[in-house]
Amino acid sequence: MKAPDPQLTRRQFIGQASCAGVGTTALFSTLLSLRLANSLAAQTVSGGGDYKALVCLFLAGGNDSFNMLVPATPAEYNAYAAVRGNLALARDSLLQVTPGNLGGRLMGIHPSMTEVRDLFNLGRLSFVANVGSLVRPTTLADYKANRYRPVSLYSHSDQIKQWQTCMPDSRTAIGWGGRAADIIRSLNAPSLVSMNISLSGQNVFLTGQQAFSYTIGSNGATALTGYNPTSSNNLTAVRTKADNSMLDASYRNLFEQTFADSTRDAVDSYYEFTSALTGVTLANAAPTGNSLAANLGMIARTASAAGKLGARRQVFFVQLGGWDHHDEVVNNQLTMLRTVSQALSYFWDSLGQFGLQDKVTLFSASDFGRTLTSNGNGSDHAWGGNHLVMGGAVKGGQVFGNRDQGYFPDFQNLAAIDTGQGRLIPGVAVDEYARDLLTWFGLSASDLEYVLPAFSSRFGGREPLGIIGAATVPTPTPTPTPTPTPTPTPTPTPTPTPTPTPAPAPAPATASSGGGGGGAPSYWSLGALGTLAALKKLSDRKARLSREKSTPPPAAPSA
Repeated sequence: MKAPDPQLTRRQFIGQASCAGVGTTALFSTLLSLRLANSLAAQTVSGGGDYKALVCLFLAGGNDSFNMLVPATPAEYNAYAAVRGNLALARDSLLQVTPGNLGGRLMGIHPSMTEVRDLFNLGRLSFVANVGSLVRPTTLADYKANRYRPVSLYSHSDQIKQWQTCMPDSRTAIGWGGRAADIIRSLNAPSLVSMNISLSGQNVFLTGQQAFSYTIGSNGATALTGYNPTSSNNLTAVRTKADNSMLDASYRNLFEQTFADSTRDAVDSYYEFTSALTGVTLANAAPTGNSLAANLGMIARTASAAGKLGARRQVFFVQLGGWDHHDEVVNNQLTMLRTVSQALSYFWDSLGQFGLQDKVTLFSASDFGRTLTSNGNGSDHAWGGNHLVMGGAVKGGQVFGNRDQGYFPDFQNLAAIDTGQGRLIPGVAVDEYARDLLTWFGLSASDLEYVLPAFSSRFGGREPLGIIGAATVPTPTPTPTPTPTPTPTPTPTPTPTPTPTPAPAPAPATASSGGGGGGAPSYWSLGALGTLAALKKLSDRKARLSREKSTPPPAAPSA
């Protein structure tokens, strides 16, 4: 049995923390932040055994989303074709739909996304138009006067962080998914498996003041190499015994102890997670070669095991990279949007297998939209873009957006929101997008003051978008059979308006890599991170050690 924790005095704790580069000012600032989070967490959400999960699908690199959702009425389409030039999709290739809230206005979905079109027509999926990072509602005059611009607008790393943090005028490493977990994680039973689960490594979105993310892959959790307490292999047994000896030792140095405890928790959480998912299988295999579908399938499996993990709320993050199409945007999207569409259909069916379609809401996000004008054969970094939301709770078959702009930007009248080259000022702030989702998730208005700290003072007067609610199922529009490859409309490419050169951006993750969160490195010091971890470990260890395992741990692969 592990030796009792050594008793640390306040002076000893601060002394050890200071040796690692944490002064008392930083320490007490951290403690105040944790106190704030704890006081907010005490505000209870409605009781009962309800389960809900949010899934963030991040398209890293900046999806050219005005070819994902296209205006299709003749006059609007002609305006779209004129501004997009050789990037425009042929009108007869579009999957035409009639959104239930646009008064008969026709829209076109990318010809590769037949499954998305079907989900839209079934009332299970909607679009949200022209969303982006906003400091506050912004006009073209504001933009030209350099007022209210987000930090490093058009920069990959900064815009990714702003989408994931809802903090467009500052840099922070705390995401709105993490802050939501700070508030609502008290609904869940104690578990070594966090309510925030990533299929794409560590990321800003799931990082909170107290909440942390648990990373898994499409096949589940990853075991410690060479560690298996049930192995019959003598070498593995010896290595496992040695590992246990090091992990269960007590260390005087605070950060050595934190590292040992973190590793022990990682080992124990592997068995807790694996045990919960034992016997949970999907009826159908993911489409061959579709890594996104495989990851979404694992999310469905994990959500189905939420009861065994003691979770009433979960937040998932999955990333698909490769959307920085400065070249060959039409050809690349033909394949990549098909991958997304097939993955969403597979996820919807997998949720149905477990009766979770009404309990899980998936929403897309991306660095930014892209220029409407062509740079020759691709598009460049821009601002507002289109996104999709899917789930049984979604008011499906609609296009949500800025009501004053007719929900979807009017391509015949873009001058008032075009900063140049078809870079559109967002009509909907990421904060507004997040508010609708978090309200469904169970956060109260007072909780949102913590999760979206800039919202009430900057966007509080705006009504909810209305994403959640009863579906308005549109009447399917007869759609011509799309051509195998979208045929660009041959129109002259407009001369680009000179604009500031975007900041150099890191290369996006490949579509198959799964990638991390894509954000810039944390601005917290290593010492502060260690202090947070130490506080968490010191408070959790007693609870962890006192829990008795109800079932023997499942066997891990032998070394």
